[in-house]
Amino acid sequence: MLVRKDAVCFLERSQGCGVCVRARARVCERERRIGEKREGGSKAERPRGAADRAGRGAGNRASTVGEPLKIFWGSPINVNMGSVTGAVLKMLLLLSTQNWSRVAAGNSYDCDEPLVSALSQASFSSSSELSSSHGPGFARLNRRDGAGGWSPLVSNKYQWLQIDLGERMEITAVATQGGYGSSNWVTSYLLMFSDSGRNWKQYRQEDSIWGFSGNANADSVVHYRLQPSIKARFLRFIPVEWNPKGRIGMRIEVFGCAYRSEVVDLDGRSSLLYRINQKSLSPIKDIISLKFKTMQSDGILLHREGQNGDHITLELRRGKLFLLINSGDAKLPSPHALVNLTLGSLLDDQHWHSVLIQLSGRQVNFTVDEHRHHFHAQGEFSYLELDYEISFGGISAPGKSVSFLHKNFNGCLENLYYNGMDIIDLAKQQKPQIIIMGNVSFSCSQPQSVPVTFLSPRSYLALPGPSGEDEVSAAFQFRTWNNAGLLLFGELPLLSGGLLLFLNDGKLKLNIYQPGKLSSDITAGAGLNDGQWHSVSLSAKRNHLSMVVDGQVASAAAFLGPEQVYSGGTYYFGGCPDNSFGSKCRNPLGGFQGCMRHISIGARVVDLISVQQGSLGNFSDLQVDSCGITDRCLPNYCEHGGECSQSWSAFHCNCADTGYSGATCHNSVYEQSCEAYKHRGNTSGLYYIDSDGSGPLEPFLLYCNMTETAWTIIQHNGSELTRVRNTHPESPYAGFFEYVASLEQLQATINRAEHCEQELTYYCKKSRLVNKQDGTPLSWWVGRTNETQTYWGGSSPDPQKCACGLEGNCVDSQYYCNCNADRNEWTNDTGFLSYKEHLPVTKIVITDTGRPHSEAAYRLGPLLCRGDSSFWNSASFNTEASYLHFPTFHGELSADVSFFFKTIASSGVFLENLGITDFIRIELRSPAVVTFSFDVGNGPSEISVQSPTHFNDNRWHHVRVERNMKEASVRVDQLSPKTQPAPADGHVLLQLNSQLFVGGTATRQRGFLGCIRSLQLNGLALDLEERAKVTPGVEPGCRGHCSSYGKLCRNGGRCREKPSGFSCDCTFSAYAGPFCSDEIAAYFGSGSSVIYNFQENYSLSKNSSSHAAAFHGDMKPSREMITFSFRTTRTPSLLLYVSSFYKEYLSVIIAKNGSLQIRYKLNRYQEPDVVTFDFKNMADGQLHRIKINREEGVVFVEIDENARRQVHLSSGTEFSAVKSLVLGRILEHSDVDQETALAGAQGFLGCLSAVQLSHVAPLKAALQPGHPALITISGHVTESSCVAQAGTDATSRERTHSFADHSGTRDDKEPLANATKSDSAVIGGLIAVVIFILLCITAIAVRIYQQKRLYKRNEAKRSENVDSAEAVLKSELNRQNAVSENQKEYFF
Repeated sequence: MLVRKDAVCFLERSQGCGVCVRARARVCERERRIGEKREGGSKAERPRGAADRAGRGAGNRASTVGEPLKIFWGSPINVNMGSVTGAVLKMLLLLSTQNWSRVAAGNSYDCDEPLVSALSQASFSSSSELSSSHGPGFARLNRRDGAGGWSPLVSNKYQWLQIDLGERMEITAVATQGGYGSSNWVTSYLLMFSDSGRNWKQYRQEDSIWGFSGNANADSVVHYRLQPSIKARFLRFIPVEWNPKGRIGMRIEVFGCAYRSEVVDLDGRSSLLYRINQKSLSPIKDIISLKFKTMQSDGILLHREGQNGDHITLELRRGKLFLLINSGDAKLPSPHALVNLTLGSLLDDQHWHSVLIQLSGRQVNFTVDEHRHHFHAQGEFSYLELDYEISFGGISAPGKSVSFLHKNFNGCLENLYYNGMDIIDLAKQQKPQIIIMGNVSFSCSQPQSVPVTFLSPRSYLALPGPSGEDEVSAAFQFRTWNNAGLLLFGELPLLSGGLLLFLNDGKLKLNIYQPGKLSSDITAGAGLNDGQWHSVSLSAKRNHLSMVVDGQVASAAAFLGPEQVYSGGTYYFGGCPDNSFGSKCRNPLGGFQGCMRHISIGARVVDLISVQQGSLGNFSDLQVDSCGITDRCLPNYCEHGGECSQSWSAFHCNCADTGYSGATCHNSVYEQSCEAYKHRGNTSGLYYIDSDGSGPLEPFLLYCNMTETAWTIIQHNGSELTRVRNTHPESPYAGFFEYVASLEQLQATINRAEHCEQELTYYCKKSRLVNKQDGTPLSWWVGRTNETQTYWGGSSPDPQKCACGLEGNCVDSQYYCNCNADRNEWTNDTGFLSYKEHLPVTKIVITDTGRPHSEAAYRLGPLLCRGDSSFWNSASFNTEASYLHFPTFHGELSADVSFFFKTIASSGVFLENLGITDFIRIELRSPAVVTFSFDVGNGPSEISVQSPTHFNDNRWHHVRVERNMKEASVRVDQLSPKTQPAPADGHVLLQLNSQLFVGGTATRQRGFLGCIRSLQLNGLALDLEERAKVTPGVEPGCRGHCSSYGKLCRNGGRCREKPSGFSCDCTFSAYAGPFCSDEIAAYFGSGSSVIYNFQENYSLSKNSSSHAAAFHGDMKPSREMITFSFRTTRTPSLLLYVSSFYKEYLSVIIAKNGSLQIRYKLNRYQEPDVVTFDFKNMADGQLHRIKINREEGVVFVEIDENARRQVHLSSGTEFSAVKSLVLGRILEHSDVDQETALAGAQGFLGCLSAVQLSHVAPLKAALQPGHPALITISGHVTESSCVAQAGTDATSRERTHSFADHSGTRDDKEPLANATKSDSAVIGGLIAVVIFILLCITAIAVRIYQQKRLYKRNEAKRSENVDSAEAVLKSELNRQNAVSENQKEYFF
């Protein structure tokens, strides 16, 4: 039994609030507030702490002798009666309960009378009694009659103590004691209730908590407030655990008051019709409330219909309630709008369930028991044309045609109110506004059905069968969530086996089991593990089997065996006993967990009450006269659209296609920003972004442009230039912009960004932005806050200003905007809107284009956001006593915490938040261990991740912790996560009430020394830097990112620290881009060359300050690293040539035979050393990568990362006075060998990329605008991409693919730009399509290029002459028309 301690206050004086006396005023006020909260709020909104535990006090051990009285909200009160003080306290307890509910329960009436003390002996019953003096009648609280309490004959879990209150009462509290002066007491128990003394239902304190903690001694009183209260006549206490040194012993008291209600019983053919007074005013809100109970899974509870198909219906279907509101008329904004809400489950359990429906405006509030559904409809319900009558229990309106199949309700209704009218009372008084259809009674019948619950896989029920009959048959009903389990094994006297019926994969299978023989199954039904009642009957006669499932007859089958079978063996339902019992029972699939009822063997119905009393059959781990099935998917704890499925003991979440992962689909699989993707090393492309992480917002697709900073680009549907004419203030034009994300998603993205902007271009010709006379705006735009904005692009948020007004260069200095000059010529106001709180633009309104020659046009660019302010938000903790504090963390059902940390300390607490007993704590337990500790009421737990290396290495490490209903987990960096399952049927609510401490604890001990960054709780970022600015011992920000992220700078790039983050310096790299990973490549035409001169002549070497100084003058390099890639089909070719003033050189050539040769001549008086690779033709048109590394006389060569060779040079070890590096053709005379001379004369035709000689990148320098004077370029050398096939612009191809190919799924973490299709059957067709598209794009591109040239010329002229603005606009419009058929392709 899972228990917890939740003490609130202790007695010090003899007066107080209820029975709690210490700090009386404070406690009373707190309990009053708690009561109010419980009346009006959900569980998630309840105040924190033990006073808020709705029965979470299970497990508090009672006090020892002399311990003071304690009060618990939903937790025990212990009163020791063994002293004078105890006697006084006993009296106080009895007196104080008179007014307890006013103070603690939050009820508006008194309902705390003791109900047991006045009952007669006959009102008590039990499973057994140890002796006549230990009978149930002696079980009154604080009484010493008889032996001083009830004790059963045998102490086991099948004993019970029952009280009959005489009539249905409202029960608000229970109290227990042990047997007086004995060692007999109960430490935990279950509480069950019933209206009839049959079909018991178990009371639950929380959604998953079944038991109550009991006593720790014989005399203390443990009191529980029941929230919610029970309405029942019978109560049953079932001991689960007791004093191991004694036996079961109980004394009890029950507190409550009389319960009055109006009840009507409907038989499935009857109903009530209420005619509404047409003269009365229509209420502002329709309110319908009722209670019902039934054994039928289907039926109409209420129905109201109109003339045109409008109707409101509350219907029970398969044990669930459906509220349907349908409009069959077009008056609603959305015709045929259908509201279809579903709540509740297993409502056909013959227990009372409450329903509340509130309809107001467009709001629907639908409540079933403790579950609520709030819905916002598309139209007003006042538009529904409904008749002035409503039926309850069926559709009873005479002459009405019903458009759907329905079944009348069969069961009882209680306290049925419609807008305050007591419908049942009106029916009892036979008021004229009520029409009774069929036979009804005003008392609730009690169908006698005795279910039995198989609690565990070890449960079974063994019953004797009739003997000597020539037919073996059985029938029963069952319900379960498990898809497999044994339902019945019937022993057959003439066989060593028996009749076997089991559930497998939700289907029933029946056969005759005979050891060593094959048997054929009869299979029937499907999906029978749906929690509904299903009936099955089976028989075996002669050598034939037959089975009927839910009224459907399964085909009969013959079995191999004797011609006749006879009954006489034992029937085992639900499972088999232990082998030690010697039964023939066989169980191939494990035990059944679920409920059964209406069990019959042969023609005899089994009396399960006799089974419970021990006079018939035997059983193990059963609960008789109760069906304990619960729907673990109600409410659905699978988040973000995860699909819930369940077994008897657990629920499971299917997170496929949700974009989330984890046991409850809580954790987003996507990053929260482009900045986060960038620092995983991703390049530009399409990505799914989940701006609020595990929050409610869904991920959405956008484009990330990875530059030095990460830019987020969010498109909309209005990027084209739009012309506007003929508008007036009375007839304005409104343009709306729809984005690829919702406004909530956009707001979350904007809030995270460091900076956002959106370009708005407004062209005007006699179209003003502001009225000159009165200053009223004539055009404006609207942002996400739905506020009108009158400033324009390039301006700060000052009303009616534009960029030219700030810069002082408007066409008319009288105005702050060009368009306000109201000239009969085209001009514009253009610029970026960058005030984040107003972005994005959602609407633009234009009203001044109705005058002659008046016209306007506009274009809105995509929303651009840069960076992620939360990703680098950090704080440095300098002392162990320092910490940051934030408001209490609310993660009752699901909680995740993620952050980065960096430290050199060996231990410290990262984060802590406390409750009364609940807490969470994340800490560095030791240099290599990160630990997550927590308690949600089941006792402290902790999970640790241990690393093979230490975490205190002054590098960033990422921690992610999650706790939910199913499990708790910890992950650190890329180490395997550690997971701990939640206990079955344990406490689930994490209830905290202290401040959240970051970097330390409330005790100022074991604080963290180091940096914490990007701290997020349930997807919400905490601003560490802002709080650190005002906190001693803590500094905002944290430097030292390169130690962790420097590895992202590739290809020789150097990491540079920034205040927030880092950057890669690619100065000495042959690559470019944010991570020095963008390859710099060029196409060399025939006869072209690039020459990089290290010095003009030898005399300059000593004064040189360039990067090539290492190669100059008297410095004689003894080592160099050369890397490059190439693609060519020509032989011979010169790939690279390095010369010196001393006629020493290095050449890399492709010889005539296609072999690669590396020729080193480091001594002018010797022949060159030649390294030849002739394993393949290197002029094969494929891309090859070359790496040459010389260390003095040793050269290491690597080709395409696989062919490697090491050689020793004989010509020398130093390169003297390096002069130049040549790519392509050698233009000047050089004293080189014949092979090099021949290749140098030919030069190079093809593509070279990533050329690097030690720290010099000559090709990169040559391709820079305004390249250095040391570089000479001859012939046709153009920037290209060696990766692309010849004739294809790789950049264009990749860009088109990244926007157009959405073949990836939302669960892909890589950008969709990398998604590929693998269907080889259509490659030929695709090639033809691609060629056709390329031809079309080429033609369009030529046209666009011409228009863009015209546009650029006009743009240049516009700065000189405003008259040319009209030409610019016409150019834009012409360009738009030219590509109108290819808009999507062009803009992508």
